[in-house]
This record gives sequence, C-alpha cells and structure tokens, in this order.
Amino acid sequence: MVFVPKTVQPDPLIAQLRQTATLQQILQTIPKHCFRKDALKAGLGLVGNVLFVALGYWALAVNPWLWLQPLLWIFTGTALTGFFVLAHDCAHRSFANSRLINDLVGHLLLLPLLYPFHSWRIKHDQHHRYTNNLAWDNAWTPMAQEQFPVLSGFLQGLYRMARTWGWWLASIGHWALLHFKPSLYKEGRDRRDMQFSVAVVLAFALVLFPALWLYGGLWAVVNLWLMPFFVYHFWMSTFTIVHHTLEEIPFYQEEDWNPAVGQLFSTVHCRYPAWVEFLCHDINVHIPHHVSTGIPYYNLRAAHAALKASWAEYMHETEFSWSLMQRIAARCHLHDEQGAYVTFPDTYTAR
Repeated sequence: MVFVPKTVQPDPLIAQLRQTATLQQILQTIPKHCFRKDALKAGLGLVGNVLFVALGYWALAVNPWLWLQPLLWIFTGTALTGFFVLAHDCAHRSFANSRLINDLVGHLLLLPLLYPFHSWRIKHDQHHRYTNNLAWDNAWTPMAQEQFPVLSGFLQGLYRMARTWGWWLASIGHWALLHFKPSLYKEGRDRRDMQFSVAVVLAFALVLFPALWLYGGLWAVVNLWLMPFFVYHFWMSTFTIVHHTLEEIPFYQEEDWNPAVGQLFSTVHCRYPAWVEFLCHDINVHIPHHVSTGIPYYNLRAAHAALKASWAEYMHETEFSWSLMQRIAARCHLHDEQGAYVTFPDTYTAR
C-alpha cells in the first residue's frame, strides 16, 4: 500500500481564465465612477470610525459590569480594525488625492495598533503585485511539503498552530517579524520611509504604555490596549487568510502565475455579519480591490457587482462561519509542486 498526502487539485477554470482575459480586460469591465474618490464619503467614514473607537474606549474605561467587558473588547477591537482598513486605503492612495494627507492619516490611524505605516504599505504592495505567487507573495504563503519535515520541532509547532487552531494569532507574528527589520527593505527611500514609521510607532509606545500604567496600572494596559489588540488581530488574521485561501484556490509557481489568475480567480469575496462589514468598511468585498487598488472602499460593492456581471464563473464567494474556518484549518496547510494544497504529514490516507 502506498501512502500519499491528501492533495486538493486546482480548478480547471484557471487554465481557461489564462486564455480568456488579461487583468487589463477585466479592469475595463468596472465602471469609471467606481474609481472616483469622494472627499465627503471618506471624511464621514473617518469621523464615524473615530467616534466608534472613542465610544469603545470610553465604555471600557467606565463600564462597572465585568461580564460586559468582553463584548466591549470585541466592539472596540472591531472598530480599530476599521482604522486599519482606512489606513489601508491611505496606503493605496485611494483615500485622498494628496500624498501628504494619505501618509498623515495612515500614520495616525495605525498608531493605536502600533503598526508602522510605511513598513506595512511597502510589504502590502508586494502582496498585491504577486498575489498567490509562491516566489513573491508574503501573505499566508503555504510552505512546500518537502520543507516542513526538516524544520525543528519548535518551528513545526509554530507553523502548525498558525495554519490550524491558532490562525487568529498569525498576524501578530507577521506584524512583529516583517515590519520592524530594516534589512527586509531596499536601501534608499523604502528603508528611510520604513525607519521613519518605526520611529513614530516607538515614540508613541513610549508615551502610550507609561500613560496607561499611570492611569490604571496593569489592568489599564490589558483592558484598554491588549484585549482590543487581540480582537483586532483576530479580524486581521481572519480577513487575510480568507481573502485568498480555499481548498480550490492554489498558490502558483512563478512560471504558472499571471495577474488575471492571481487577482480575480485567487481572491475570495466573503460575507460577514452586517455589523462587522459596517465597522470594517467592506474590506470583505475584496475581489475588486485586487483587480484595482485604486477603488475606494465605499465603491467596492458597485465594482463587485460589475465584475460579477462579466466574470462570475471565475469568482469565489463564501460566507464566514466556524465551519469555513475549520475547513481551511483542516486542509490548507502545505503546497505540492504545482502549488495545490496538501495537508500536514500526519494526516495520510491510502490511495
């Protein structure tokens, strides 16, 4: 009996899409009005988000009922995820026409999350240029099946955790390991921008944590920063893994990848509870954002409808649920030579 790892085979529609359209042709099916920035909508979204975050922090500070505190952590952390989404538009220059405004607003919105704006912007741009490309994508890229067995037991354990039950913590590792190390950034402007943003974050942290400690000691740090931070990373990890991870969506070897397949076929539209989509500015409507990062968040739904009218057979849609996360955690671990998903070595089946 020969044992082989369970492998999910890629969809034959991939080859069909390669022959059918270029990314430019797909882009042309989105109406021009979807690319227009609206300063009023952007401003209202920003002001509303600031008010929700302020309300969350105020409630956390004055709430007398301990049983209510977890719900307030969830609300505040989700509203902070909205901060990240607006900063995400700033990074793509789709929030405002002014580069200065985009950079200023982006830095300010990411401060409570201790994210260095330029560091994240530069690495995130790489993800967009090479979505689901095994050689270059830096977001949830699965490890090759032959690499996993040679890792130390400790590293195998960390990787297993990130791809299974601990997926919601994985973005913390991504944040800590990818955004504070100058050697990961090209010398010149990229590195200078990265170092500036890191300096801003460190300066903010040197004010934030002593102030919280003086205000309420360890409980203030946990209550007003750490728990909302964990909730934010739950959503950050969940959004980002679901954006490009289903069993039927492979990662691609560099020679097999092209932009149409990477951005349209390999991006997932996922429906979440309405309150999450509202507080997080429709970041779940993700396919049009990958077809063009120039679409502001408030136009994503119109752009998605236009794409569905022309390309529905190549688009993936799903709904957030624990069964969805269990399916991803059970099947999407490693990749084979073609980039299709393979489960971990201890889940073997006879064929």
